[in-house]
Amino acid sequence: MVAVTVREASAADLDGLVAIEWSGDRMFRKIGIRFPPGPSAVTEAIEHGADILVAGDPPVGFAALTRVDGNPHLAQISVLASQAGRGTGSALLAGALRRGGPGMTLVTFRDVPWNGPWYSKHGFTELPADRWGPQLRAEWQAEIDAGLHELGPRLVMVYPGPSAS
Repeated sequence: MVAVTVREASAADLDGLVAIEWSGDRMFRKIGIRFPPGPSAVTEAIEHGADILVAGDPPVGFAALTRVDGNPHLAQISVLASQAGRGTGSALLAGALRRGGPGMTLVTFRDVPWNGPWYSKHGFTELPADRWGPQLRAEWQAEIDAGLHELGPRLVMVYPGPSAS
């Protein structure tokens, strides 16, 4: 594992984040998941006022944090494919949890190794649908409408614990 510094993104960092996201998307293509066309998730997150953390200088990964139903919400973590497995995602998640803490939610693929199982390893658990607020339900429906649920099983997770890895 390589030590990486996680920090708030500067304005100069933002232009390079889409390339990081697309690099990560190529990893999904290798397992048969092709995301539907549309704006990048990080672009949408920035447009909606997300807090963006980056790893490295220049960035090799980012985390986008929002609020959903009054709770911290991890909209996305993405790491350059060439940096996968080096601890960058774990460092970003730890930084996100320091900022957001317990109660942080996210929506992810249930079975993709670097999604549901990875978040479980870091203390996230599945959040039952009867505990979802209206904004989380709306996000879930927006994913269905965009075709994401046709790509593989999805789940909502929450971080109930005191800290990340």
